[in-house]
Amino acid sequence: MNLKDKYIEFFVSKGHKQIPSAPVVPENDPSVLFNTAGMQPLIPYLMGEPHPYGNRLVDYQKCIRTNDLDEVGDKTHHTFFEMLGNWSLGDYFKNESINYSFEFLTKVLNIPVSRLAVTVYSGDDKVPFDQEAYDLWLSLGISKGHIASTKEDNFWAAGETGPCGTDTEIFYFRSEEEVPEVFDTEDDRWVEIWNNVFMQFNRKQDGTIEYLPKKNVDTGMGYERVLAVLEGKNDNYESSLWTDVIELIEKISSKPYKGNEKSIRIIADHIRTAVFIASDDAGIKPSNKDQGYILRRLIRRAIRHAKKLGIDINSSWERDIALLIIEKYKKYYEELDRNKDVVLEVLKSEKEKFNKTLEKGLREFEKKSDKDIDADTAFHLYDTFGFPIELTLELANEKGLNVDIEGFNKKFKEHQELSRTASVGKFKGGLAGNSEIETKYHTATHLLNAALKITVNKDIHQMGSNITDERMRFDFNCDHKLTPDEIKATEDLVNKWISEGLSVHKEEMKKEDALKIGAECRFIEKYPDIVTVYFIGDVSKELCGGPHVSNTSEIGHFKIKKEEASSQGVRRIKAIIE
Repeated sequence: MNLKDKYIEFFVSKGHKQIPSAPVVPENDPSVLFNTAGMQPLIPYLMGEPHPYGNRLVDYQKCIRTNDLDEVGDKTHHTFFEMLGNWSLGDYFKNESINYSFEFLTKVLNIPVSRLAVTVYSGDDKVPFDQEAYDLWLSLGISKGHIASTKEDNFWAAGETGPCGTDTEIFYFRSEEEVPEVFDTEDDRWVEIWNNVFMQFNRKQDGTIEYLPKKNVDTGMGYERVLAVLEGKNDNYESSLWTDVIELIEKISSKPYKGNEKSIRIIADHIRTAVFIASDDAGIKPSNKDQGYILRRLIRRAIRHAKKLGIDINSSWERDIALLIIEKYKKYYEELDRNKDVVLEVLKSEKEKFNKTLEKGLREFEKKSDKDIDADTAFHLYDTFGFPIELTLELANEKGLNVDIEGFNKKFKEHQELSRTASVGKFKGGLAGNSEIETKYHTATHLLNAALKITVNKDIHQMGSNITDERMRFDFNCDHKLTPDEIKATEDLVNKWISEGLSVHKEEMKKEDALKIGAECRFIEKYPDIVTVYFIGDVSKELCGGPHVSNTSEIGHFKIKKEEASSQGVRRIKAIIE
């Protein structure tokens, strides 16, 4: 039994219910382009919505983080990773949480207590030293020397205001050397493997802190990192999780991993991430914006490094790697197998497009190579044609030309910052992002979805949404640009329902019962056996996690500002509430 299965089995034995992984593309969560942590899909429930599976939950969550995409290629970074997590929603707190973590690590994984160390909150004038966590770890056998305290790293907050609390981090000594008697948090041989967050406070606007009426526990353990730690690997890509993928790339390229680590890691990581994005039921395709931009960038970076390894780009190399990854993960994520043909077509199509772009880039370089390469040209080659600076340097060197590396690096850092902003979030997100206006917009998306079925086509379904406190964005399947009459009819119908003051309520029911009553839902198989259905009068019934207004009269006047293409076969409406 692997680590993932052991984790689930252990927490189920402690009264937790396993919940399915949410998609990598968030549903009704605009804070990030992708789900970046196990807790993110649970935001409504951490905010107080009752979860249909109860108040003890466990899962493994698909996550994608691209804020440090350019770091991928080293021993530890991944764009896609899995987060193991367990939660208490107003049920148990520090005592049980710490005991469960300790038992799993020492009894199930058989890690010697001597190789573990922890940090606890050191305290300040508002929140005292976490004596309770300190005493619990001592009672379990963690020595005093292996308990450290920090202020910055042991306090979690949703934002400037809102839920917050202390946390305790668990570290493992990853070295063949003798375990030090005193745990030094700056010693890189100690690797963080688990974080238990205790959400017990609420930070108010004036900065004061009060106790929450309901305390939650949120924990996270990175699967890839912990597996490497347990197997004694300093290189995550040398763990058993990656062995078959690395061996396949070695075979395809006829190059050994040793000496070619960076390119092989990038190909392995980026193709895996591309497979998970392209297989998501949100239907993301390579493009120049949002998730599609990240998907395109990942595939193209993998291609560049495949060329660097001498792989025949016109061969089926990307298909072979993708099929292996699908086979490895389909037991846990059935959409990989269900959407296999889509994944393979996305990879093949983007590969063919990029091959043509590369050729254009080479021609562009030839046009500019009668003199030294300035920063603008170097960055243009990178940004437009996908040329890594290493390729530009190599080509320039062959012609005896210089490249303005300093200027390129400055432009590259600016570009990175833009990418990081897009990846981390276009506005303040997470738990801080469920404001009153956003709740109104959320209910409005249900009304818009229902209206489009009447005014345009009964087979329309939501393909994605993005909500801020300034506007809503709604993607839906449609084969044509909406006419002015269709837009007006849709807008009028939504406003009619708002003015009627329809009541909004929710019911928890079995998944099959939700289907029987005709509740709106795409890809029902990804939902748990018990689901929450929100009813708006008799005009809308839709599977959703909330939150929503209690009556449509609370929403305000609905106004469609723009209707445009999102991707092939998908249209996008941008609307506001006035």
